[in-house]
Amino acid sequence: MISFVVPAYNEESYLPSTLEAIHASARALGEPYEIVVADDASTDSTADVAREMGARVVRVERRQIAAARNAGARAARGELLVFVDADTRVSAPLVAEAVAALRAGAVGGGAPVRIEPAPAWVHAFMKFCFTPFYFRLARWAAGCFLFCTRAAFEAAGGFDERYYASEEIGFSRALKRLGRFTIVRNAVSSSSRKLAGRTPGSLAWMLVRLAAAGPAGLRRRTGATAFWYPERR
Repeated sequence: MISFVVPAYNEESYLPSTLEAIHASARALGEPYEIVVADDASTDSTADVAREMGARVVRVERRQIAAARNAGARAARGELLVFVDADTRVSAPLVAEAVAALRAGAVGGGAPVRIEPAPAWVHAFMKFCFTPFYFRLARWAAGCFLFCTRAAFEAAGGFDERYYASEEIGFSRALKRLGRFTIVRNAVSSSSRKLAGRTPGSLAWMLVRLAAAGPAGLRRRTGATAFWYPERR
């Protein structure tokens, strides 16, 4: 069975399209699957939306995406785990490629990311800076789409819950130590909501703050990491 794990905090607006895309992609693949939504302290109708759309809901009270992903994975029943953020849309070719990689012996992997909709400067940044370094050179998985076998997830110890950001990099590194880690060709589509109202300068300043904070700064939900933890209602 394939288990899709979706961490969610107040995602009633984005969750329907995410779950619809997962259902359509999994049905096209023709294999047994389930969707587990890790509802991390939501105060809106996230859990109700998830259940109405055929997902199983696991309640978490951490407000930390690493912990939410781990809770969802622990509750999942499948031998293949696919982590998809609640504002991210997968496609049938993408899911098929990820599953094929795991069936062929990969321990895990990820996919390039398209930010949609987004201004031209974001697309340029992704194409010429982020994608070549992050996916082609470093070969890390983005948090919005990461897949692995259950055996590899358990051997790697899951996502490091000491961190509030960049936990997917640590997990990618841990998986690489276990075996073949694949960045597939098909891209995943994720929302541009975190870039709303931002300029190239403000984004660059945030990256500088993250670099200056170092690992210790990534272990707090304040400061530069607050970019990943906005208060949504």
